[in-house]
Amino acid sequence: MYHDQALVPLKALDFDAGVNVTLGLPIVRTSPDHGTAFGIAGQNRADPGATIAAIRLAGEIAARRAGADLG
Repeated sequence: MYHDQALVPLKALDFDAGVNVTLGLPIVRTSPDHGTAFGIAGQNRADPGATIAAIRLAGEIAARRAGADLG
């Protein structure tokens, strides 16, 4: 299975809140699952939902990592 094939169900269910997480890195890395949306950049049409979800998830992961390191 290819990366894009696995994302089809997620994008169909909740396009504006999907988040991509890269595991195994020493840093927390999240991004909106739908990509950069260059096609609508500067047109005031983009929905910030997935970007906000990615930022929130990055914060949650960082907080959990910090808590685990303190334990």
